[in-house]
Amino acid sequence: MISKITSILYATAATFLAVAIISFPDQSFEASIRGLNLWLEIVFPSLLPFFIVAELLLAFGVVKFIGVLLEPLMRPLFNVPGAGGVVMGMGLASGYPSGAKISARLRQENVLTKTEAERLVAFTNASNPLFIFGAIAVGFFHDPKLGFLIAICHYSACILVGLCMRFYKRNEDDRTEDDQRNIRGSTFGRALYALHHHRTSHSEPLGKILGDAVMSSIRTLVMIGGFIILFSVLNKLLFLTGVSSVIASSIEKVLTIFAQPKELALPLLSGVFEITLGAQMIAQTDHATLFAQVILVSAILAFNGLSIQSQVASILANTDIRFAPYFIGRLLHIVFAVILVIILFKPLYVERTMLSPSDIPVDTHTDYTGLSVIALEWLSQYGPLITIGTILVGFLILLRKSHP
Repeated sequence: MISKITSILYATAATFLAVAIISFPDQSFEASIRGLNLWLEIVFPSLLPFFIVAELLLAFGVVKFIGVLLEPLMRPLFNVPGAGGVVMGMGLASGYPSGAKISARLRQENVLTKTEAERLVAFTNASNPLFIFGAIAVGFFHDPKLGFLIAICHYSACILVGLCMRFYKRNEDDRTEDDQRNIRGSTFGRALYALHHHRTSHSEPLGKILGDAVMSSIRTLVMIGGFIILFSVLNKLLFLTGVSSVIASSIEKVLTIFAQPKELALPLLSGVFEITLGAQMIAQTDHATLFAQVILVSAILAFNGLSIQSQVASILANTDIRFAPYFIGRLLHIVFAVILVIILFKPLYVERTMLSPSDIPVDTHTDYTGLSVIALEWLSQYGPLITIGTILVGFLILLRKSHP
């Protein structure tokens, strides 16, 4: 019975989407262009280097090397092997869905067990600093100081989620086998041995390693681009058909309980589907206080949005990693992020903005968000060239493989 209901729901949703696109072709096209521009200018060129580097680190044994070094830190804190430090570092630096992508690759290489991978995916998918400082703080709120507050709350909440997820299936003895545990010597020596052993046991030509890294990264990014365009269109169509207004009316009742303006309902709903549009709409809401706006933006950043969650689900579908722990991590992330904003809003933002210039040390006048803004502008200008060039390289690699 449940499977029949699910089939009907899937068919109804697909039919609704098809009819809506036919009914609003111009608006659908504009939404598609918006999603395509976001992927072409920002997402592809910013994520591609991290994806390729992650593949090369795994192929050359660097993940094994770092894993041995970080084992004493990652295992007690997060109950994952040291290789999880690579996932955590690159996931938080490059933004979602990098954590899921790298965790899935490590699982495919048996560096992680299923449970360890599920723990990692739950807390290593976060927004990158470029988006928080450049797009949200400067672009939407026009206040660089907000970026510091949002970033501290966002990444601290990630760590707290990781500390909670260490207890996930803690009674299951399924730790990955450490091939170097019986090797005598210093930790650094065992790490070097792990690197060399992995490299010699995977002796593939350098050209093949580079080609596979590029193609794997391009395939993942093309999938991500498809989801971005799809949810950009879906979000627009829900608004045009009035579905968003119906759902937003229910959210308005919840907001009134917390004495918040009902104008925040539609931006919050948009953020549930797609983070960028939601954060922009929340920042442009006139009748809301800045405190409420920062709380809601932090909440949708923690939730990741259904667009990114769909990307993660698609990446995890190629492995035995379950989606449920990741989703539980999103709910925990929301709780921690909101609580941290409530606690830190006054000391990290209000009190800092109330300081007069004479009270601020000379060396703190430097605008540390400038690098993020410059990087965002650079990606907007040169991102499409990088994207098109990389796709051409991928096409040439495929062409060479099909005609040896």
